[in-house]
Amino acid sequence: METEATLSDAFDALVLAAGAGLRFGGGKLLADYRGVPLLHAALASAFAAPVRSVTVVTGHDAQAVAAAARAFDPRVRLIHAADHREGMGASLRTGVGALPDDSAALLLFLGDMPRVPEVATAALAAAIKRGAPAAAATFTGRRGHPVAFARELYPALLALKGDQGAREVLAGLGDRLALVEAPDDGVLIDVDRPADLDRLRP
Repeated sequence: METEATLSDAFDALVLAAGAGLRFGGGKLLADYRGVPLLHAALASAFAAPVRSVTVVTGHDAQAVAAAARAFDPRVRLIHAADHREGMGASLRTGVGALPDDSAALLLFLGDMPRVPEVATAALAAAIKRGAPAAAATFTGRRGHPVAFARELYPALLALKGDQGAREVLAGLGDRLALVEAPDDGVLIDVDRPADLDRLRP
C-alpha cells in the first residue's frame, strides 16, 4: 500500500486549453488578463497544486497556446488533441492518455478559469488520499472546478466522447464523489465572453 507521501508524488495536473473560444470571438486563452495571457492564471493554479507534473492539452490555435504555456514555465508538458473539435471529452481523453504510466491521480483545471484558490487544490488532493474516487470543488452548493480523479476512474475518462466532459462519470459516483467547499467563488468563475474578462480585471 502506498504511503501518503508516495501517493502525493504521483499526482499530476491536466489543464484543458484546446477550445476555440467561439463565444469570446477567438483567442480567449491568449487574451490579456492583468498583463499576461489568461492561460497563465490557470497555469499558476496548476503549478501551485500538490502535483509532480502539469500537462496542457492544446487544440485550436495550438502553436500559440503551446508557446504561451512554455513562456509561463518550460517544465510544462504539452499534448495536442487532434480531435479537439469533438469537444471537451476528446481533450480530456487525450490528456489522460498522455499521463505517466504510474500516475495515481489527476487534478483537472480549465484554461479559462483564472481565480482558482490554492487551498482548494490541496483539499481536493487530500480527499483523494483519503480514498475518494473523485473530488470536486464547490462554493455555496454549486459544483465547479478543479476536479480530482483517482486512477481507478482513468478507464472511464479514456472512454469519454462529445462535449460533456466528465459530467456523467461524476454523476455515476453518487455519494462517493467528495465535495470540497472552496473559500471563494473562484472555483465557479470562467471566461466565456469578453465581458466576463472585463469584470475580472482590477
